[in-house]
Amino acid sequence: MAGPGRLAAEVYAELDDRLAPVDAELRRRYPGDAAGRQPVHTVYVPADRYDADLVDRWRAAALAALRANPPLPYPAELHDRVLAKLRAEPVEDLRIDFEDGYGRRGDAEEDTAVRAAARALRTGERPPFWGLRIKSLEPATRHRAVRTLDLLLAELPADLRADVLVTLPKVSVPEQVAAMAVLCDRLERSYALPAGRLRFEVQVETPPAVFGGDGTATPARLIAAAGGRCAGLHYGTYDYSAACGIAAGQQSLAHPVADFAKAVMQVTAAGTGVRVCDGSTNLLPVGEPAAVHAAWAQHASLVRRSLERGFYQGWDLHPAQLPTRFAATYAFFRDGSRAATDRLRAYLDRRETGVLDEPATARALAGFLLRGLDCGALDESETGFSRADLAAL
Repeated sequence: MAGPGRLAAEVYAELDDRLAPVDAELRRRYPGDAAGRQPVHTVYVPADRYDADLVDRWRAAALAALRANPPLPYPAELHDRVLAKLRAEPVEDLRIDFEDGYGRRGDAEEDTAVRAAARALRTGERPPFWGLRIKSLEPATRHRAVRTLDLLLAELPADLRADVLVTLPKVSVPEQVAAMAVLCDRLERSYALPAGRLRFEVQVETPPAVFGGDGTATPARLIAAAGGRCAGLHYGTYDYSAACGIAAGQQSLAHPVADFAKAVMQVTAAGTGVRVCDGSTNLLPVGEPAAVHAAWAQHASLVRRSLERGFYQGWDLHPAQLPTRFAATYAFFRDGSRAATDRLRAYLDRRETGVLDEPATARALAGFLLRGLDCGALDESETGFSRADLAAL
């Protein structure tokens, strides 16, 4: 059908024909944000320290840290909510670490650790999200990495195999990601898993993983090479900072080299369904109360900083970091929830206010509130919207 002016229908059809391949490619590369809950953190535990009681030990240790080091490292109004979270779900996402946290050991010893981890996964309390970090696909550790993943799947029952999320460290080039995708395909065939079910995260901890020698932004190429299997890009704070020549005392999530790397990761992952995760801080809340409070203050500040920059997930390495992880996260969402609710309601009611919001902003407001509900920072009664309504928006 022709338009209201002088252009014939054939012109409309010609534009559709010209842009059809582009339309399809954009849909393939940018399917939109990943659906479902994103954990606020990933807890890394060396494989030899993981057992069926791990979650309960971290729960008890986090609560003990609060009791032993008053005053509380967060406002009193957050106390009941943080305590409830620590008691009910202290760990949202777990990685059993067979890489740097575990080190290089003999095959027999690592095989034993893999079997022990599988037993613990079968019998212990599992967080909502969990998986393992294998060694890298670099020549020295490649076969060991594959052996560990293969053995873990062999030791797990069928209903748990499909839930495994793998972290692939020390990635530098897209070919390593493509090889990981092929490995996942072979494992799915061997263990009768649905095609495409095994997914993995890519750790960005080398400079070539941010910018390649040809000047291209490597994260975009890593995502493409994964063939739809890449669930996330995780920033490796200390390996990356050291590789950039940053002195040990200056290595931090807040260093400019970290901000640059994460900005590249963020913009290349936007709209692809691949989530970006911040790294860790190595200042642990241990020792005398003054040292604990200093570490808590730094951790809470870094968590808040990451959230303000759109990084909704980070690493935690010690149970005493859990109180400030949840407190800083809860404070962030609670501080912004009233304005988000009011702006979203005004947008839906088409009321004029001092802020002119567009559809994209309305989606962001709904996403903000939904994240607050997912992590326990907010209740539906406080947002004025049901979870279903926010998800629909």
